[in-house]
Amino acid sequence: MPSLTTPIVPHYQPAPQTQEALDYADLAIIDLREFSAGPEARAKLASQVREAMSNQGFFYVIGHGLTKEQTERMFDVADVPFAQTKYEEKEKYLSSIKQAGSYQGYKPRQFWHIDNGVLDQIETYNIHRDVNRRGHPEALRPLLPEIDQFARHSHMNVLSPILRLMAIGLELPEDTLLNMHRWEGDSETYLRFMKYHPRSAEDEQKSKNVWLKGHNDIGTITLLYSQPVSALQILTREGTWKWIKHLENAIVVNSGDAMDFLSGGLYRATIHRVVQPPPDQRQYTRLGIFYFCMADDDVKLAPLIASPVLQRLGIKRRFEKDEDAPVMAEWRKTRTAAYGQSMLSKSTEEKDVEQEIIQGVVVKHYN
Repeated sequence: MPSLTTPIVPHYQPAPQTQEALDYADLAIIDLREFSAGPEARAKLASQVREAMSNQGFFYVIGHGLTKEQTERMFDVADVPFAQTKYEEKEKYLSSIKQAGSYQGYKPRQFWHIDNGVLDQIETYNIHRDVNRRGHPEALRPLLPEIDQFARHSHMNVLSPILRLMAIGLELPEDTLLNMHRWEGDSETYLRFMKYHPRSAEDEQKSKNVWLKGHNDIGTITLLYSQPVSALQILTREGTWKWIKHLENAIVVNSGDAMDFLSGGLYRATIHRVVQPPPDQRQYTRLGIFYFCMADDDVKLAPLIASPVLQRLGIKRRFEKDEDAPVMAEWRKTRTAAYGQSMLSKSTEEKDVEQEIIQGVVVKHYN
């Protein structure tokens, strides 16, 4: 990570933490330093992860091997593709979202439809875990060795132990899920830098202060490096929205659709959304760092029926027959191309829910 030879980039000054009394979700905190403390400690961690993923679908990770200073440096790096790159150069590196179902490169602002004609004010720059797979803006090129090291650390030292713990929770061989997420495998696992810009009062009113509707992530696991602007909320089983609190130098972990499919519904793909920050943070941009994990492209997203846990508890199938389940590449491409672009229909069963059909599955969007 940072050294005496690290390229100098402007420091991104994050917002102060909110002083508003928000209704925060009570999430489990998993300390990955305990992962190597022996079989008993690992079994205890696996039980905690299974409990968190089956009930809330979210938890925090600490002890992930990066210092506070190293994480702060990556937020400085994350701002470069937005603050240090001109519009004309960004246009050269746009994502092929509709054409190829891939986010690699820039997603510009005002690409996703939010509600009532309001378009998003979110920029993203997405980098495949193989940072040399495609070209990058000039300002980012000297930083690629750092970005590569950060992606490798996220994959090897954060994702990998989590996947092992989740496999243990299913009472499957420890490397079951790990073998579906190979670093050298053919998949779309990628790093995302994401910048939310403040919106106009008119847009806030039209969209009811919602910046991203309630949704499930596409892949298996999402790693979100915690940042101070409060905006992320999860939908609880009781039907209420609760805020995700910022924990310094922690990672927020959640499962997506693909993990829900593989785990037969045991590991929940929890609905989450992004809303307008509280009043004392509304003048700030919200800069995020994500590691979006996908299974290898050829992994069939059918339940892991060999799991003794699923055999005891029962399997929630999203596809009528296991052979009907798509592979990861099919699911990822279809959902990526559709998100924020599809004409949604209102649910006849649930209030404030819109939906679309993708690969035969009802995909819901909550407002």
